[in-house]
Amino acid sequence: MAFQHMIESERCKGCGLCVEFCPKKVLEITKIVNAKGHFPAYQARPEDCIHCTMCCIICPDVAIQIKEIKEETAD
Repeated sequence: MAFQHMIESERCKGCGLCVEFCPKKVLEITKIVNAKGHFPAYQARPEDCIHCTMCCIICPDVAIQIKEIKEETAD
């Protein structure tokens, strides 16, 4: 099973809750301002992500999603 971690940077207000609650310290706040003037979170260490969905649960803006990606199989 493969997963895709996505943060909608224009929706994120950079509150830092996801950064604080990530058990593997995968997320950080960027230094790049979004269109609303906020500094959104980003996945600084994606290889460390265990897809626990803690960031999705804690995000008050519902800006983070982890989706399962269907892997193509050789027939």
